[in-house]
Amino acid sequence: MTDAQKKFVELEQKRKQFLEEFDAALLAVAEETGIGNYFQSDDGVVYKIVTPAGRWVKFDLVSYVRTKHEGEERGNLSSKEAEIAGFKVKQ
Repeated sequence: MTDAQKKFVELEQKRKQFLEEFDAALLAVAEETGIGNYFQSDDGVVYKIVTPAGRWVKFDLVSYVRTKHEGEERGNLSSKEAEIAGFKVKQ
């Protein structure tokens, strides 16, 4: 195998475990906050727990949208919506 192939295989093996842990953590947050509710991280990013419309490869029962991280052009949750929900959003 090439170095690129070895790196791919290594990351692919870690990816499954990461996604399982991520999905479990997201579900735990959804159970805590409820669908359609928000929370804010220590760095000021606002997250909203949502039910996604669906995906081609995998259908998730729970997902999230968030305001942008520092340095990003935009997130998929508008700052205006987060502010209306009562959060102070860093610009």
